[in-house]
Parts: sequence; C-alpha cells; structure tokens
Amino acid sequence: MTPDNTLITLTDISLRRDNRDILSDVNLTVNRGDFIAITGPNGGGKTTLLRILLRLISPTAGKVDYFSGGSRVKNLPIGYLPQKNMVDSRFPITVSELVTSGLLGCDKSVKVKEKELTAEMLSLVGLTDRASQTIGTLSGGQLQRALLGRALISKPEILVLDEPLSYVDKQFEHYIYDLLDRLRHDTTIILVSHEMSVISGMATRHFIIDHTISECHSHHHSVHYDCDCD
Repeated sequence: MTPDNTLITLTDISLRRDNRDILSDVNLTVNRGDFIAITGPNGGGKTTLLRILLRLISPTAGKVDYFSGGSRVKNLPIGYLPQKNMVDSRFPITVSELVTSGLLGCDKSVKVKEKELTAEMLSLVGLTDRASQTIGTLSGGQLQRALLGRALISKPEILVLDEPLSYVDKQFEHYIYDLLDRLRHDTTIILVSHEMSVISGMATRHFIIDHTISECHSHHHSVHYDCDCD
C-alpha cells in the first residue's frame, strides 16, 4: 500500500541509448513536502532523470508512477523549468504567451484568471516591460526568468527546476533563493544544480546522479562529491 504522502515513485529505472547506459538501477520516491537537491557531473544523467520523472521520455526499463492520496493517478500538478538550451528561442512566441502556456491543462476555473495570473508572473520575474516582445529578443537570463514564470504560473504542487541559476545575474540569483525559501514550505521541489552552497541549506534530501543515484547524508556539500553517500 502506498503512503498518502507519496507523490512519485521511480522503480528500477534504466535508460540505454546508442549502446551506452545513461541511467541504471535508479529508484526514487518523492514525498509531499520534499525539497530534493540533485547534483553530479556533466553527462551523468541529471536532466535525463528529470525528463523521465516528468514522463517526457520513456525509460528503457522500469516505471514511473504518480500518486494522490495513496492512489495511482495519470497526472500531477507539476511546474517545470527546463534548461534554457532545451528551448528554441527562434519560436515565434511572445514572453507573455510563453508564461501563459504554463496554464495549459489547467481547469477552467484557473483559465478565467489567465490575464491576471500572467500579469502577476511577469511582474514576479521582472519582465512586465518585455511582455509583448518575442522570446528571441531576450538575453539568456531574461529567457530563464520567463521560463521560471511559466513554471510557477499554475501554482503547482510540485516544482521541478533544472539548473535554475543558469544565465541569471547575481541579483536575480538571490531572488531565486528567496523565492525557493518561501515556496519550500508548501511546495514539493526537485532541483538540479551545480551550485549547492545555498540550496543545500534549504533542501531536505540530497542526491548525486552519475549514471545511477546515491543519496547523500551530509547537508553541507557544495560540489559534486562533497558528501557521504549510500
């Protein structure tokens, strides 16, 4: 029987591509209220793991299950910030439209507040004056902010962030830290980052991904392997 606080389980996950093991023997349970911090070397499979968890790609073996109240469900309210380089900035969409796209799949009671929520998010990430511009006109940091707005607009129960500090300036980096500190009290967070010096103090669980998964038991690590793992 699945505990009521379980949201996501990854069971015996492996992914093999081009005769190479990207991930193997990954087991992970995400519980309500977790702040999971993930680090590891480049090419170790961190982004791949997130994409499997989000069901954006299928593993070669193993399964991903979503739960609500102890019962399996098809979907969960998840906000996702991908790496900037996974977004085609040539796509002819405005900043406002990109942020609003985070409401796709939401019920009508949310969509009636679409304009209000979009304006709120644009203000939150400091892009109100860029709302009508296409995303191709943005700097890397501005696009990262727009993607963060899209991830947050639906006020999701689970927030998945892949390198949220990439490209942003120091001022906005500190803003993200403050935002995460507020969100972690009522949002389940899964975050991949190379920079753990501040995040490790907020996270409740710490993992290293290097083609497989290891849970860390030191809450002060700031680089890839500076922790005690299983």
